[in-house]
Amino acid sequence: MAEIKADTATHHHHLNVSEPDISDHKPSKPKRVASLDIFRGLTVSLMILVDDAGGEWPVIGHAPWNGCNLADFVMPFFLFIVGMAIALSLKRIPDQLLAVKRVILRTLKLLFWGLLLQGGFSHAPDELTYGVDMKEIRWCGILQRIALAYLVVALIEIFSRGAQTKNMAPSGFSIFKLYYWHWLVAACVLTIYFAVIYGTYVPDWQFTVLDRKSIDYGKSFTVACGVRGQLDPPCNAVGYIDREVLGINHMYPRPAWKRSKACTENSPYAGPFRHDAPSWCHAPFEPEGIVSSISAILSTIIGVHFGHVLIQMKGHPARLKHWIPAGCALLVLGIILHFTHAIPSNKQLYTFSYVCITSGAAALVFSAFYILVDIWGIKYLFLPLEWIGMNAMLVYVMAAEGIFAGFINGWYYEDPHNTLVCSNSICFCLHFSNVISMIFVLIIFSFIV
Repeated sequence: MAEIKADTATHHHHLNVSEPDISDHKPSKPKRVASLDIFRGLTVSLMILVDDAGGEWPVIGHAPWNGCNLADFVMPFFLFIVGMAIALSLKRIPDQLLAVKRVILRTLKLLFWGLLLQGGFSHAPDELTYGVDMKEIRWCGILQRIALAYLVVALIEIFSRGAQTKNMAPSGFSIFKLYYWHWLVAACVLTIYFAVIYGTYVPDWQFTVLDRKSIDYGKSFTVACGVRGQLDPPCNAVGYIDREVLGINHMYPRPAWKRSKACTENSPYAGPFRHDAPSWCHAPFEPEGIVSSISAILSTIIGVHFGHVLIQMKGHPARLKHWIPAGCALLVLGIILHFTHAIPSNKQLYTFSYVCITSGAAALVFSAFYILVDIWGIKYLFLPLEWIGMNAMLVYVMAAEGIFAGFINGWYYEDPHNTLVCSNSICFCLHFSNVISMIFVLIIFSFIV
């Protein structure tokens, strides 16, 4: 039976297939794990789609609070993929010091791009405005969360190698024992998260509206709390710790809860606040904050486990017999926790039920791609997604964050409103679509590469 091993000398994901010893058999050429590239490409495409169309179709946008819409699967899918990539990329770097250096360098790159792209510097590329007030820079974001999860799980992967039992057959439940350090850390993360969200006392708090476009700009509000263990928008420990550590000026000013029924009559669409809207509707909230990012590490640990299965277990059936039941179990557990109201599924708090639902879904989606592409060989249908997945950071920067749109709109005639896509008299595209940006990026770079 062929054994799959990771080949990542250049941080790409490859599969080496080592056959039984045959004297005239030539070593097979390493190939990429196409299903992982395609899954990554799908996730990037989903992110662009929901960012671009989520306002028009709220069913695919982020849930205002509890619940799980299409957009709420994007971040956990990324973290799951990062986990699988960690297992594949670090497997073939035996030098511990070299592996640590690469992990730290990659983490710093993610933090740099996260602060640049989501900190507020390029806040309105369609309006050709740039720059950020350091008093209001957003410290947290998608790439910053990925950086934290990547750093923690990658370091666990590196420093736990010596603790692995060398003569243990990686089959069934023994693979959990083989990588027991990962699960010990997961248990610690979950314990800390529960202790914080249910044990932290949240006092009353105040804030001032800093959005210059708001009719309430400059007004101060007070939110009454004085409770412990609440998971509602105004009085949860996740928001409280972010306000105390990050500062309320450095948090995301347009949280999804502004579309909730308590805040606007247009819910789930965005709209003017109700006349009796509670004060917290005007407040910022950080969906990628400190405590929720600690919980997000769990998604990456689950992903790295699936990567271990891919590397250690022999044969497609053995892997799928592990992946599919695990994915179904996580999905069912999360749904039960949510609908019994034991632990609601909430992306902004990154609750345990949310981890289970989204990680289970990620496991099943990846398993489906693995069957279609790596087993049945139906790859040509997913070539665009594979290209996006192989160039995920490029597409994210150029399309998802509006850099390409800003570049196109930067070419104008006499007036900044007379751009290549819009003019004062005729506007072919009211808002330069990020989806269109992605298509342009695909076309241009397909000729370059």
